[in-house]
Amino acid sequence: MKLIFSTIFVSAVLFGQTQPEFEVASIKPSSTAPEGQFNLGVHIDGAQVRVTYFSMKDYVLMAYGMKNYQFSGPDWMTSARFDLSAKLPDGATRSQVGPMLRTLLESRFQVKVHHSSKDMPVYALVVAKGGPKLKETPPGEAAAGGATNVVVNAGRGSTNVDLGNGASIVFGESSLEGQKLTMAILADQLGRFVDRPVVDQTDLKGAYDFKLDFQPDDFRAMRIRAAVAAGVNLPAQALRLLENASDGPLLAEIQTLGLRMESRKAPVDILVVDSCLKMPTEN
Repeated sequence: MKLIFSTIFVSAVLFGQTQPEFEVASIKPSSTAPEGQFNLGVHIDGAQVRVTYFSMKDYVLMAYGMKNYQFSGPDWMTSARFDLSAKLPDGATRSQVGPMLRTLLESRFQVKVHHSSKDMPVYALVVAKGGPKLKETPPGEAAAGGATNVVVNAGRGSTNVDLGNGASIVFGESSLEGQKLTMAILADQLGRFVDRPVVDQTDLKGAYDFKLDFQPDDFRAMRIRAAVAAGVNLPAQALRLLENASDGPLLAEIQTLGLRMESRKAPVDILVVDSCLKMPTEN
């Protein structure tokens, strides 16, 4: 169930105007992680790019600059996981990693996609009356969004997400705690626990610290819903916990931050995967 948090890293990769290639790249199936534990993330250091334990869905979202709710493709792409090691050409910038990854997927996995638009329910994350009740990162301190080293360490009881530059998210047994996070990242995380996308409309430009506390049963149901949405296979016993679950606890708790999640409807750009090989061609 801890695999549900992988796609928070998509937003850390930006697009360039061309579609260059990695100088050298190897992408292989990930080894099986011990039950209940795994290390996952993206590391870009100088001329090297390393991605660990990403699903094929994660790679596609990262390559095309899309979010989790903007994906439409075969179910196997959520569970099949791969490790990538690549060398950037001289003079390449981080903003070109997305296009390079797109070229790699189109070459090694024969990925073909098209865009579609779909009207769907969303939650708009807005500032409540009385203003935000968040601790803002002091001016001059680094914040999430430009991180080049993103690592997830998951074990029993909690998932720790290090976004670099002092920014992090901790998913505890019954809490969600963030440090130096933008509202866009918060909205993306909230969208994992509800049945619709969450769109940032706060107009808050800074980075913030916060903590959301829940009843253990409520947070357990939220995490199960997130796992189901991410395509994780769960036993029937776990799924039964969703029968009486609702968005109510999250909607109520987010108000403690001076924010609201308002139900609206909006057109959403969807990336549709038309075809993708299950295994790459030779590296």
